[in-house]
Amino acid sequence: MIRRALQHAQRSFATVTTAWGHDLKPGDHLHGFTLQRSKVVPELQLKAYQLQHDRTGADYLHIRRDDRNNWFSIGFKTNPPDETGVPHILEHTALCGSEEYPVRDPFFLMMPRTFANFMNAMTSMDNTVYPFATTNKRDFYNLMSVYLDATLHPLLREADFRQEGWRLENNTFKGVVYNEMKGQYSDSNYLYYIRFLNHIFPDAKNSGGEPQKMTDLTYEGLKKFHDRNYHPSNAKIFTYGDLPLADHLSEVDSRLQVFDKREVDNAIMTPINLQAPLYHTVKGPVDPLVDQEMQFKTSTSWIMGDIADPLESTALGILSSYLLDGYGSPFYQGLIEAGLGPDYSMNTGFDFLGRKGIFSVGLNGVKAADVLKVRDAVKATLYDVHRKGFDKTKIKGFLHQKELGQKHKTADFGMIAMNLSLPRWFSGGDPFDMLSWDELAAELKSKLSQGTYLEDLLEKYLLNESSLTLTMEPNGNYAAELLSDEKRRLESIVAEAHGEHEHHLEDRLPGEADCLPTVSVKDIPRQNSKKPVRDSSHGNVKVQWREASTNGLTYFRAINEFILSTELRSLLPLFTESILRLGTKDKTIEQLEDLLKLRTGGLNASYYSTTSPSDTQTTAEGLLFSGYALDSNVPIMYELLQTILQETNFDGPEAESRIRLLLQSSMSSAMDNIASSGHYYARCYAEAGLTPGAFLNEQTGGLTHIQNTFSLAAQDIEDIISKLKTIQSLALSKSSNLRISLTCAPDAVSANENALQKLLLGLKPPASIPRSVDPSPPSSSKTLFALPYQVSYSAVAIPTVPYLDPASPHLQILAEILEPKIHSEVREKGGAYDGSSYVSNLGGVFGFHSYRDPEPHNTVNTVRNAGAWITDGKSSMKLDAAKIAVFKKIDAPESVNEEGMVRFISGVDEEMEQRRREQLLNTTEDDVKLAAQRFLVQGMNQARVVVLGEKQDWANGWDIRSLEM
Repeated sequence: MIRRALQHAQRSFATVTTAWGHDLKPGDHLHGFTLQRSKVVPELQLKAYQLQHDRTGADYLHIRRDDRNNWFSIGFKTNPPDETGVPHILEHTALCGSEEYPVRDPFFLMMPRTFANFMNAMTSMDNTVYPFATTNKRDFYNLMSVYLDATLHPLLREADFRQEGWRLENNTFKGVVYNEMKGQYSDSNYLYYIRFLNHIFPDAKNSGGEPQKMTDLTYEGLKKFHDRNYHPSNAKIFTYGDLPLADHLSEVDSRLQVFDKREVDNAIMTPINLQAPLYHTVKGPVDPLVDQEMQFKTSTSWIMGDIADPLESTALGILSSYLLDGYGSPFYQGLIEAGLGPDYSMNTGFDFLGRKGIFSVGLNGVKAADVLKVRDAVKATLYDVHRKGFDKTKIKGFLHQKELGQKHKTADFGMIAMNLSLPRWFSGGDPFDMLSWDELAAELKSKLSQGTYLEDLLEKYLLNESSLTLTMEPNGNYAAELLSDEKRRLESIVAEAHGEHEHHLEDRLPGEADCLPTVSVKDIPRQNSKKPVRDSSHGNVKVQWREASTNGLTYFRAINEFILSTELRSLLPLFTESILRLGTKDKTIEQLEDLLKLRTGGLNASYYSTTSPSDTQTTAEGLLFSGYALDSNVPIMYELLQTILQETNFDGPEAESRIRLLLQSSMSSAMDNIASSGHYYARCYAEAGLTPGAFLNEQTGGLTHIQNTFSLAAQDIEDIISKLKTIQSLALSKSSNLRISLTCAPDAVSANENALQKLLLGLKPPASIPRSVDPSPPSSSKTLFALPYQVSYSAVAIPTVPYLDPASPHLQILAEILEPKIHSEVREKGGAYDGSSYVSNLGGVFGFHSYRDPEPHNTVNTVRNAGAWITDGKSSMKLDAAKIAVFKKIDAPESVNEEGMVRFISGVDEEMEQRRREQLLNTTEDDVKLAAQRFLVQGMNQARVVVLGEKQDWANGWDIRSLEM
């Protein structure tokens, strides 16, 4: 099997090297570019080419691989000059119309005109990139045209700057980026990380922008920053996939020829020169969901390594993983297990910032009296590891994980390659360095075999006093001071401007997209792509098989369905964490983690629920298990699964303290999780009052779950453990409610059959399950969760119909038709970072949500009228565009381990998917209007509305709730 796989790889790779009839050699010229060098990476079946544009000096990296999901990115070095967020605001404003495409927001208008499975723009600490991915050749060049014109020839109109950056409207600061960053600064973890960067890179500025400084940015300042930085001489262009490089270069060269080469700012930020220990303390907000005695964050950081040395960089990454990863790691044991804090600080770990590597370790939720103890414990742990030496078995496990990652056939390999290359490239490193794992692994293993390589690195970089310790202490007035500062800035600007700073957006460009390129509905295949599966059974256990090329890996999933009591259901998330935390009577968690790394790609357990495709009131729930391993290691993977599920020792002497620590960790992160994903929590709670399936999800992953976690922390731990043991007795049991999915190569089926048979023979019958009366789902039609955020999150949810109902496809089209209107009203006019319409096809819910929204009450009032936009005929209906938007999601590339999973998890088979595909393609405007009238006009009286944020006068009469410890 291995020999055949290698032969296939070589055959595929041969077509790579001869893609243009001859292979390019260094010094060759092609369409205005000169090839500087190339590199073959056999284990990934790719060849990388680095070129430079002759006229402008633009850098170009192409990775040729037999992958139809083609990627493009253009990026620029954008060192921020100040804290106004000008790189971030420019990233947004550049996408608001260009010379060739003079329409409002071509980036968003392209969404329903492309099959792209990825479109974005991202601002990092010192660079800004604009990537996309698509499997369609015409679409690829359409998007390349839009992206190149947007970045090199943007209109940068002042009205767009005011929409995306900041403006004064009705004596209030608005702006998409302004509100985005207000939301970011509501996340104490983000705030701590930014303050860490401020101190480790004192000359660097926050490229995202500090809200208190963003109103200092002028329109002229934005234009100057673009002129200085968005030039081909400062650009790095990336392409990946199976489309010919010659075609790419021809198109790009035609866009760059109008520019001349010039000097650019390619300065690379350097960290502070640490010659002695430094200590800094900053102020941060109080987290109302965390024990008031545990509000400090503290970490210690060292500067280590240089990006120019890929071997040492790789070794330092493994060193960091050894110290930090897993419950059995030295730092988890020495810091968290020791009771100094419930979880790591956000900056913990090893990463390259600029040319230098930074290693940090710290904790959240620290008591004031323990702050100094954390640094002492960090030092003691490092010296202890150095004294004992690095465990060779553990190192083999980390190397094995890297090797499995190389074998895993992922649909987004282009993004992985881009993320491996671009950050190093922008920091003056070699973009080829991290592409070839086999070369690095061979060199690293040679170094490790020589003795004390990792110990020497630990001593060289970490056993010294040249470190930075940063502590954030709570300030009870932090939020009030931010509001006071905003009020002061507002009054100052109003006083100085004499009304001239009042900005309105009526003079923005039109929103019609006719000048933009588009794909066609005719390009959408009427037939689903076939990825056949077959069924077998072992006794009363059903098995689904997907046979495909997997690079010698087997992917395993199992679902065990059972009806749970409310008490047990609320404990399932804790159970799935506990079984990977406590160990067994015979093995510590450290030993189990070592075995998992050495023999598998990991094992996971999670709560499972699904709604019937034919009835939104019928649900199933239970536990979902997953893992993968080399074909030869599958029997060991099953043994480990059984060990973890059936032998976890809930009666061990440390079980109580470790379970309490898991609860404490969950509570510690709750506030920041809500701040970063508030729209998700609002949606969960809004939907929970509409369908049983949504209520199950709310109990196990929503605000109700967070509140339950607080309640569990106050309960008798022995009672909790007793219930966890009940779950353990039924978690993986042999019954007709158990079903299994296996994805493997055809020649691995027989071995997998034998291993599976052995697994099933070792399973026990299910235990009896105690029943209880389920609580009632949320009943209020309007709920506000009062939380101390600078911006809010909102959701409106409406009940609809099952997946198989003929109206369901029409709702899916309706959601895409409404998207541009919601975007215009909620983001452009309202100033929210995001606003969307959505449909849960299987869940039977239609809804809307907003993210980091300064005016959630206006958003709610706006979406209540959404149905009328469709039914009154005043808004144009872009039916074809909506179908394109739907199908680019349906037909997005899948990783091999995801093939067949919709059928396995939800029961939606290929026949159902094909029928729905035809219904979607056949949907008419009348179908959409009928759906809008039925569900969004007549059905709006059944809507549930939820807002997360500060209580305001408009919420009078609402159900006001809070999250409390």
